Amino acid sequence: MNQPANLRVNAGEKLSAQTAFLALLRRLHFYIGLFVGPFIFVAALTGTLYVLTPQFENYLYADALFTDSQGASQPLSHQIDAAIKVAGINPKIYAVRPAPERGDSTRVMFSDPQLGASKSRAIFIDPVTLAVKGDMTVYGTSGILPFRTWLDDLHRGLLLGDIGRVYSELAASWLWVAALGGVVLWFTGRRKSRTPRKLSERIEKQQRSRHWHSTLGVILLAGLLFFSATGLTWSQWAGDNIGVLRAYMGWMTPAVKTSLSPETVAAPVDEHAEHHAHMAEMPDMPRMDMSADAMPAAPAAVAVSAQTFDSVVQAARASGIEARRIEIRPAYTADKAWTVTEVDRRWPTQVDAVSVDPASLQITDHVRFADFPLLAKLTRWGVDAHMGILFGVWNQVILVVFGTGLCAMIAWGYRLWWLRRQGDVSSSPAITMLQTWKRVPFALQCPIALVTLGLAISLPVMGGSLVIFLLIDTLRWQRQKKALKTASALS
Repeated sequence: MNQPANLRVNAGEKLSAQTAFLALLRRLHFYIGLFVGPFIFVAALTGTLYVLTPQFENYLYADALFTDSQGASQPLSHQIDAAIKVAGINPKIYAVRPAPERGDSTRVMFSDPQLGASKSRAIFIDPVTLAVKGDMTVYGTSGILPFRTWLDDLHRGLLLGDIGRVYSELAASWLWVAALGGVVLWFTGRRKSRTPRKLSERIEKQQRSRHWHSTLGVILLAGLLFFSATGLTWSQWAGDNIGVLRAYMGWMTPAVKTSLSPETVAAPVDEHAEHHAHMAEMPDMPRMDMSADAMPAAPAAVAVSAQTFDSVVQAARASGIEARRIEIRPAYTADKAWTVTEVDRRWPTQVDAVSVDPASLQITDHVRFADFPLLAKLTRWGVDAHMGILFGVWNQVILVVFGTGLCAMIAWGYRLWWLRRQGDVSSSPAITMLQTWKRVPFALQCPIALVTLGLAISLPVMGGSLVIFLLIDTLRWQRQKKALKTASALS
């Protein structure tokens, strides 16, 4: 939130192109820090807590997640039968995650419309004794446990649903602008000569605050840009625009085809499904004539047997699914295949997937991470790194350092702003962004205007908040100008 006193200039003062541009950038940086800073702080703090949840959940839900039983594991079908016995009448299995290691429990997730969107009932089974270890409501495609569900909602939308997601999109939209703008201001400010005279205590405090605020910004720059970019892909409006761009450019992540019809193509995978917890599986998109005569008959419903899980997993293993952490999703219609997906997103990433015809046990499609386009791989790695998964505990440590560093940088920025408020008020009100804009040469105004318009359309929350910044900036200038005139008349 840098806004040195040299921004306070007379309305008619002539500014050079560089000075006018830096004044505009400095004013914008100040408003981002003042008004968006609290939202960035909350996002950084809750995000830091989120990446620490795996260890906390392992402690909090240890009885459900782990077992001390010794001996050989029962067949997966027996474990599923044990879960079905306590699931109620006509339970519908949504997905199964077998115990990946000795000492882990198997997770059987059941669909339950009464739980609401994106939620399922998970029953945790001891793979050795078949005892029920836990029974709780989980969230999302991977069954996020309750505590992480609550923290994820807090991080994404302050527990306010879709309305609250505006806050996180606002933070992600402006974070990269604040980071890059701050570095430019820091670099240009370094060239100024220091005055040899002794400074007052207040000025020394300001300089120390500016030093720590700027230094942290430079050190954390790469991480701030990364958090902003990956955060925007999860956002409500900007994320949709980014998704459209990725689809147009052919950057979508390949998905395994679940339809047994040769005339269908698989819809792309949503890499953010675990974080924003979309429950519904991405459907295949059949090419069909929508006329009344050509409407296909509804596919026949089929029963799902627990024994089929054993056969499907065996077929998937034979086809090259090697990861210990896998997820099996059954199909309840005759025109759909079952899927077996690797869900180990640590390094090296194992997210291969196959679809299996449950009748013939033939592999109908196989998607390998090694064959992903480069941008799809980068997207997968970026999402996992943002969530603290990619490199395990080291990924978590890095995110905690960046998250706490960002919170500290914002705190130093607010301290700097508060110290300046205690100083003497200049005889002329601070120049506004619109006034500074008028002093920018026309050759710079055109590209700045085009870039701003493009960003406002692509990032709607940024565009709307920029209008608010301009209104507040002008109103504050008018109010301060009136106050100064009154004070001058009374003196």
